[in-house]
Amino acid sequence: MNRFLLQLLCATSLLVASAIPLLAADEATPAPITAPPLSLLPTLPITTPAPDSVTPTATSSRLGLVDINRISAESALGKAAQAKIKAQQGKLQKQVDSKRRQLDKLKADIERQLPTLAPAQREAKAKQFQKKVEEFQKFGMNAEKGLLETQEKLTRELLAAIEQAATRVGATKGLAAVVVKRELLYLASGTEAVDISEDITKLVDETMPKN
Repeated sequence: MNRFLLQLLCATSLLVASAIPLLAADEATPAPITAPPLSLLPTLPITTPAPDSVTPTATSSRLGLVDINRISAESALGKAAQAKIKAQQGKLQKQVDSKRRQLDKLKADIERQLPTLAPAQREAKAKQFQKKVEEFQKFGMNAEKGLLETQEKLTRELLAAIEQAATRVGATKGLAAVVVKRELLYLASGTEAVDISEDITKLVDETMPKN
C-alpha cells in the first residue's frame, strides 16, 4: 500500500507542476500586445561621432515617432485583439478547471478503493491516474500554445495596420522617416521629432474593417 501511495503522490505532483502560466485565473486580463522591434520606414541610424569630429550641423529633417503600446491600448483594433485573447483565455481556463476537478475526483475514488484492491489492481489504478495526469499536461501545453499563436497573429495584424497608417501619415506630414519611439537612441541637433501615435490610432480605426 505504501508503494502505491507513493506512486499516487508522485503523479499528483505532476498535476501541480502542469499549471498554465497564461491561464492563471478566470478574471485575469491578458497583457497588452507588445510589439517586437519594428521599422515602419527606414530607421534613423545610430550615429557615433568619430574622435575629434565637429558637432553635426543643424538640419530641417522631421522625424515621426510611434508608441506601439499606446496604439495597442487606445485603438479599436488593439482593443478588439485584446478582447479576443481574453475570451479565448477564459474558455481555456474553464476547460482546465473542469479537467482538474475530474482528476481530483479520480484521485479521491482511488484512495477510497485502496483497502479492497489487490496489489495488481493498485498498480493498474496508479497507471490509470498517471495517464490522466499526462493527458492533462498535454492539454495544458496545447492550450498555452494556441493562446500564444492567437496573440502573435493579432499582433501581426495590428503592426501591419500601423505600418500602412505610418506610411500615409508620414507622407502627409512631410516626415523624413517614422520610427518606433522606444528604439530612438540618438537625435541630431536640428532634427525635429514628432509623436504621431494619435494620428496613426485615428487612421487605424478609420480603416478597421466594419463587422
